[in-house]
Amino acid sequence: MKKIILLTFIATTLLQAQTITVALAANVSYAIKSLETAFKQQHPKTDLRIIIGGSGKLTAQIKNGAPYDIFMAANMRYPQALYNEKMAITAPKIYAKGSLAILSKKERDFSQGIAIVTDKSIHRIALANPKSAPYGKAALEALKNAKLYDKVRKKAIYGESIAQALSYTIRAADLGFIAKSALYSPKLQHFKEGKNWIEVNPKLYHAIDQGVVILKYADKNKAAKEFYLFLFSPKAKAIFKKYGYNF
Repeated sequence: MKKIILLTFIATTLLQAQTITVALAANVSYAIKSLETAFKQQHPKTDLRIIIGGSGKLTAQIKNGAPYDIFMAANMRYPQALYNEKMAITAPKIYAKGSLAILSKKERDFSQGIAIVTDKSIHRIALANPKSAPYGKAALEALKNAKLYDKVRKKAIYGESIAQALSYTIRAADLGFIAKSALYSPKLQHFKEGKNWIEVNPKLYHAIDQGVVILKYADKNKAAKEFYLFLFSPKAKAIFKKYGYNF
């Protein structure tokens, strides 16, 4: 009898537990753990499965049938395309505005701002792929608007996502255009503003409006809708601000 009761309890618990699969733009990977912790405090029986990648690549996966519930992109264009193709059940909504930064693992004189990319000591500059990564597109736009791209185009090395661009910045490049949010992660907090990094003047690129949608795969997933609503809560906004995002 005890064995039957135990099996019934386990079965009931499994039925009550829910999993949300979140396709996550790489720049949000630094904040997602804090977001997940805060969400689970309110919904302890819900688990998050996080899939991290470039927004363009994740969009392609979704179009090819990847079973994701939520898509947190690095721009509005990709989720809008999914909504237009009826692959999302909610219209894109901005959950945060990203910021671009320039990082060097070595201390440098950043007094000249973005023009530091032309310095003779800078031989390789890391960027995310502007064709598929919104932060890469913003970096390219900033360089062009600053009239610097033609001077440094041969120095550029491209990562598939903003996370890979960060990896290149730390391991292989002299400078890198990265998501400002990365600088608030524990691994990068030792880098100092003005010595290792500066924020790129936001007037040099279009605002990085980051959009989220509930995908059609989650049509009957109540937990996915709860997580979606959580992203716009005061608690979630406080976490995003902590990681350098704006609203």
